[in-house]
Amino acid sequence: MTHVEDDPADELGAALERLGQRGVTVDADFERRVHEHGPVLLDLHRSLYGPRDGAGSFASLIELAAESWRDRPGDLRALDSRRAIDPDWFTSNRMLGGVCYVDRYAGSLEAVRERIPYFQELGLTYLHLMPLFESPEGDNDGGYAVSSYRRVDPAIGTFEDLAALAAELRAVGISLVVDFIFNHTSDEHEWARRAVAGDPEFENFYLIYPDRTMPDRYERTVREIFPDDHPGSFVQLPDGRWIWATFYHFQWDLDYSNPAVFRAMAGEMLFLANLGVEILRMDAVAFVWKRLGTPCESLPEVHLLLRAFNALLRIAAPSVLFKSEAIVHPDEVAEYISPDECQLSYNPLQMALTWEALATRDARLLQQALDTRHALPPGTAWIDYVRSHDDIGWTFADEDAAALGIDGYWHRRFLNDFYVGRFTGSFARGIPFQEHPITLDARIAGTAASLSGIEADDPGGEDRLLLAYAIAFSTGGIPLVYLGDEVAQLNDLDYADDPAHAHDARWAHRPVYPAERYAERLDPTTVPGRVFARFTRMLQVRRETPEFAGNELVPFHVPASGASNPVLGYQRPGPDGVRVIVLANVGDHSTSVDASTFQAFDADAVELLSERPVHLDAGVEIAPHGVLWIRAHLR
Repeated sequence: MTHVEDDPADELGAALERLGQRGVTVDADFERRVHEHGPVLLDLHRSLYGPRDGAGSFASLIELAAESWRDRPGDLRALDSRRAIDPDWFTSNRMLGGVCYVDRYAGSLEAVRERIPYFQELGLTYLHLMPLFESPEGDNDGGYAVSSYRRVDPAIGTFEDLAALAAELRAVGISLVVDFIFNHTSDEHEWARRAVAGDPEFENFYLIYPDRTMPDRYERTVREIFPDDHPGSFVQLPDGRWIWATFYHFQWDLDYSNPAVFRAMAGEMLFLANLGVEILRMDAVAFVWKRLGTPCESLPEVHLLLRAFNALLRIAAPSVLFKSEAIVHPDEVAEYISPDECQLSYNPLQMALTWEALATRDARLLQQALDTRHALPPGTAWIDYVRSHDDIGWTFADEDAAALGIDGYWHRRFLNDFYVGRFTGSFARGIPFQEHPITLDARIAGTAASLSGIEADDPGGEDRLLLAYAIAFSTGGIPLVYLGDEVAQLNDLDYADDPAHAHDARWAHRPVYPAERYAERLDPTTVPGRVFARFTRMLQVRRETPEFAGNELVPFHVPASGASNPVLGYQRPGPDGVRVIVLANVGDHSTSVDASTFQAFDADAVELLSERPVHLDAGVEIAPHGVLWIRAHLR
């Protein structure tokens, strides 16, 4: 046994031999992938759990993968083959994501299927359905408190409905995305109930302590996430013990130092992969490993876990991708993005700084971020979004702000005041979320239309909304539309009347399907009609502009006339010296870009959105909150 554990090749062979002994047959393709990715998985498993966790422990993972591959539907195996031929499929300029809650946007999974023609009209190639698993009644953190990963919320349908929807979406070229909520479960999950009851198989699935000794030691270095719900990171059980709950009191963190937790969650992951989920959003990824004396965020073991999950997928469901949800320091966000960890990642810095630029009428922080923090390794891509189901946190690095003479703490205070309407002259109608009474830290809730000024009837509101999306559409990766934004959906303040939602301001920007606004989307005399027409025009141009594929940005700086600069600029390179120059004016006044700024380009160019010729030797004018996509040739 010692030799088997010490030699990876022997241990892989033993794992495959065990499959035969258990009557699990595998094909040559599966065996090839075991030999290709199995050594990586074995090394990661040993790094996490030590070589003495036992050969049987690793073999059980290979057996899990083999059973999953055996059960993988033929059309998904065919998808695996296609994606192997075109591994960068998700970097196409034709990619477009949409996100919604099933119940609020459509009512049921069957009703989502009925909306597929509209998704095709919009050009979606990626649809993220917010958490749809069985969860506790009432408050369940918008579905992020999972009671079962194998049962859909009965109010919206069944897993059979979900599988049928996934197949129909796949048939029209739309990839299904769901959340893999792997940091925690709800307190109603079977694992949680059995753990609290002392079941020896599950009692170490969570971090449970008999008194406050260990919780107090952990909380010396761990920050509060939801102070409105409970102080610290632990909640007390009815029997007096304490359990780790990073987020809400009914969401209990799993203990990944227990290899049984990894194996159990791997089974849930492969189940979703075989259901037809093509991209898994790795929820709360920074928090999944705990170590005393640290902040318990973004620890090295988190990355080992992600790579191990990834290696298992490469064996059993090779086309499935991970999307990182890490709303942390920009340096930490980048650490999760790689082909063997998370191939996709939200771009929280670009999102937050787009809103920062609109509030300050100054593009310098956003320009700095695009210049220095946008690049990604090959085989990966950003998810560029304007807003999500979650709040807006001001995640810029203080050192980046200081380089521009900006004090990060006071700037965040200003941005919070501005977006909740406490700042004189603000156009925004946002709502504070989890505002801390002592530190005054907060995050911002609000739909794009309410934050941009449309709710306040500000004359620049429509332009700001479209400018924010124009940036997301043109910086590369996969742009993500929160469905409803394309018809300028406003905040829904009725959330405060629902006892399950009243404490959580984020429900203001999770309204139900705005049927009346969608009915007006083709009427140019209405706000939804004007926004929708310009929105879909940008999407059409994006699909027709190959320079918008991939992530590469080339700097393009417009000189400032003062301490601030309202003009954001960058280039998207194409073949044979072709570039698309993107210019965005976040200011309230028209601004000119001098001809000298374009001296590297031929004089004759074309603005893609308007299809009008542009003579760069005469300079260009950008309207307030305006954007130009100029295709030009290098001299």
